[in-house]
Amino acid sequence: RAGGDGTGQGAGVAAVAARDNVVRTSFRAGAGPDPHPPELIWSVDHVNPLAVQLYTVREQIKSGLEPVLAAIADAGYGAVEGFDPLSDPEGFKALADELGLAICSTHAPLLGDQQDAVLAAAKILDTSTVIVPMISPDRWADADGIAGIAADLNDAAAKAADAGIRVGYHNHWFELETTIDGSFGLEVLADALDPSVVLEVDTYWAQVGGADVVPLVQRLGDRVRYLHVKDGPARKGEPMVAVGAGVLPVTEILHANPAVEWHVVELDECATDMIQALRDSATYLAKDGVRS
Repeated sequence: RAGGDGTGQGAGVAAVAARDNVVRTSFRAGAGPDPHPPELIWSVDHVNPLAVQLYTVREQIKSGLEPVLAAIADAGYGAVEGFDPLSDPEGFKALADELGLAICSTHAPLLGDQQDAVLAAAKILDTSTVIVPMISPDRWADADGIAGIAADLNDAAAKAADAGIRVGYHNHWFELETTIDGSFGLEVLADALDPSVVLEVDTYWAQVGGADVVPLVQRLGDRVRYLHVKDGPARKGEPMVAVGAGVLPVTEILHANPAVEWHVVELDECATDMIQALRDSATYLAKDGVRS
């Protein structure tokens, strides 16, 4: 569905490609006058280092960011995904660099009145992608609502491209609970998005919402550049567990779509110690055949 094979966003997309840690990219010139001249053709030979969405450790960070990032790096993660880019982006970037952690993306309220500030912070963080973490469930009720969501994301993507930033969307369960003409709401969105907009498929919430995750990720095609990797009972209101200790078919999901660039571990809440769950997740994901 709705792949990322269409026109990009000119020099802005080129800058995104230059900073993304993707093994091979190539460009194909557009034909004739076009507001989005070159097309960006992604080719991913292998997945980047394993990342953590820092919302996972939001409580631990309250006692100090440095020891938490150090524990993440020590557990074997090579990247982090932020969720509060407006909070001292210079200091955060310096600390991540010191610990050898890439900033693969950040979640941020890109569709509101903080858009300019978010894009400026993303430049400071030197991250290629800003991901909208959620859009109100009320807007997912019907096709018109989803069309409006797509229009908002497309407008944001056009502006972000001028700064060399790529825009993405991250799902919860409600985008899958809505179906229109036999397609999940998330798929309807994907069909309406500009080719430059990417998806971060939260695999856990997709299953909670009623999707069979492997074929969903396959159908969404090269629109999907990030996966949120998590595990647990796949039921609302129950805590998650370390990746590999729950019911999700993690290995099958991670091999479902070769276009994916980043595997990002996120545990919204956990039945065990969070830092230990991140260590156990990294150990599981490092096993032969799970990610590679």
